[in-house]
Amino acid sequence: MARRPLPRILSSGSAHIARSRVMARSAADSATDVLHPLITITRGLRLLAGAGRRKWAATPKDRRGPALFLVGAVVLVVALVPYGPLLALISVMAVAGWQGRDRTPARTGPGEAELQRLRSLYEALVPYFSLPEDPDPLFAHGGEWEKAFDEYEFDADGRLTRLRVSYPPYFMDGEHSSRVRIEHLMYAKSGRGREYLFDWDEEGNELVMSVLPPLPTGIAAQRFVTAPGETVLGFTDADAVRRTVPVREGDGTRDAPPVLWRTGARSTEPHLLAVGRPGSGTTSLLRSIALQALAHGDVVIVEGNGTGEYASLDGRAGVLAVERGLSGALAGLEWAANETERRLITANRARQSGHAVPEDTKRPLWLLLDRPSAFAHVAVADGRPDPQELLQVPLRHGRAANVTVVVAEQFETLDALSETVRTHTRARVVLGTATRAELESVLGAPPHTIPTPEIPSGRGYARLGTGPVLRLQVPATPDPYDDATSDAHRSAVLELLPDRHTATDGTAATAARAPEPAPAPDPDPGPPAQAQAQPQPRQQRQSPAPMPTAVPAEG
Repeated sequence: MARRPLPRILSSGSAHIARSRVMARSAADSATDVLHPLITITRGLRLLAGAGRRKWAATPKDRRGPALFLVGAVVLVVALVPYGPLLALISVMAVAGWQGRDRTPARTGPGEAELQRLRSLYEALVPYFSLPEDPDPLFAHGGEWEKAFDEYEFDADGRLTRLRVSYPPYFMDGEHSSRVRIEHLMYAKSGRGREYLFDWDEEGNELVMSVLPPLPTGIAAQRFVTAPGETVLGFTDADAVRRTVPVREGDGTRDAPPVLWRTGARSTEPHLLAVGRPGSGTTSLLRSIALQALAHGDVVIVEGNGTGEYASLDGRAGVLAVERGLSGALAGLEWAANETERRLITANRARQSGHAVPEDTKRPLWLLLDRPSAFAHVAVADGRPDPQELLQVPLRHGRAANVTVVVAEQFETLDALSETVRTHTRARVVLGTATRAELESVLGAPPHTIPTPEIPSGRGYARLGTGPVLRLQVPATPDPYDDATSDAHRSAVLELLPDRHTATDGTAATAARAPEPAPAPDPDPGPPAQAQAQPQPRQQRQSPAPMPTAVPAEG
C-alpha cells in the first residue's frame, strides 16, 4: 500500500518549533549581554538593601534614634554640597556594581574526577614509557604526572578532549606497532565511542591526542562547483585540505572542505576502488559519482547485485547501459575495451598526421562496476570468461583514452577481485565499520585516528595514491525509487538526473550518440609513435560500434 505523506502541520511543525526555540534562546542571550551592567547594579542594590536591613535589625532600640539623626545629617550635608547628590548617586552605583559582580571562583585546574583520570592514564603509560636503566625517569609509578602532561582539556562530562604528552627520547616512536599500542591504550583510558586524532612529533618527543568532531551527514547530492575532471568523493576535516566548495545543507549554504578526485589524461590516480560492508554506502558513492560524471561524459554501469539500485539512471541521456546480467556485462565491457582501443588508435593517427585529436576521444567515458565479483561463479558455471578480464585494457590505457573505471566491492569478496583491478585502482575508499588492519590492507597506510565501532552510512576513509589518509563523509545519494528515501533526498537526486532518451530503441539512441569517424590517415603513416604503450586492437575499425542492446538478466 502506498504511503501517504504526513500533513504539513505535522511534518513541518516540529521544525518550526525548534527554530522558534533557537530564535528565542538567541534573543535572550543577546538581551542578557546588553543588560548585563543593569543586572549587576540591581543585584548589588539588592545585596546592599539586605545588608542594611540586617544592620538595622541588629541595632539596639536605644541607639536607633541617634543612628537616624546621623544618617539625616549626612544626607543634609550631601544635599547642600555642590554636585553632592550626583556624586552620591555615582558612589552608590559604584558600590552596588562592585557588590553585584559575579563572584564565582574561576576554575584554575582539573577537578577531583579529572585528576583521577590523569593519574590513571599516567600510571597506565608507565610500562611503555620507562626503562629500569633510566636514572631520572619521566614516567614512574607514583611519579609526577604534571611533568609528562603539558596541556589537557576536558568536556562537560569530565572526559579528555585534548592532551599533550611528553615521552622519553628512547621510546621507539618510529615503529608502527609501538605507536599503535600507545594509541589504543589512550583511546581506552580517555573514553570509547569518540574518534581521536593522534599527532606524533618525533623531533620534539611529543604526542598530541585530540577528539575530532563528527563529520556532517546533512549534505545531500547536488551540483558541486568543480572544474571538468574533478569529482567530489565526499567531505572531510577543515584542516585536512586547502580548498572549500559551497554546499547546501538544510535551509542554508556554507563552505565545506571536499575530497576531490581528479581524473583524465593528467591524473595520477585515474581509477578508484571502494570497499565496504553491506549498508556502508558504497552504492551511494557510485550513484554520486555517476551523477557528477553525467555532466561532462558518458556512463556504463554494471550492477552485480541485481537489486535495481541504479534503475533511476536507466535510459537517461549519457547513460549508455545499465547491465545486471552476465551476458549484458560481458557485452558492455567488451564494447568498452574496443572503444578504449579505438580512442588510442584514433588519437595516435591524428597526432601522426598533424591534426588535432578528435573530440569524440576527449569525452570522458566512465565504467562503474558494483560488485563485479558476483559474476565470477556464474561465468565459471556457464563456461564464459570473467567480466573482470575485459577490464585490462580500460585499466591499463584508460588514462590516455579518457576512460575511468570505478569498482565497488565488499570486504567478504575482496579476494575475488583480479590482480589487474587491485593494481591499477590506486585511489581507494573504505566505508563503514572496519578494523585498522583492514583499513591498512586496502588503503596501504593506517589512518591517524581510531575508528569508532558504530558509524553512519557513507562515513569512512579515503586515500588518493600515496597521499594522506583522510576522513570521508559521502554526500547522501540514496535510490530515489526506494520507499525509505526521504522527500528531500529524493528530490535532490531527481533534480540531478538527465532527461531520458527520446528514441524508443536503446540501440538506435546509442547509435545516434556515436561520434563521427575520424579522418582517414595517410596511406603510409609510418611506425606508430606509441606502439609500445598501446595494445593491438582486436578489430580494426574507424568508428565505434554502438553499444549492444542490453540483455535481460539471467535468473
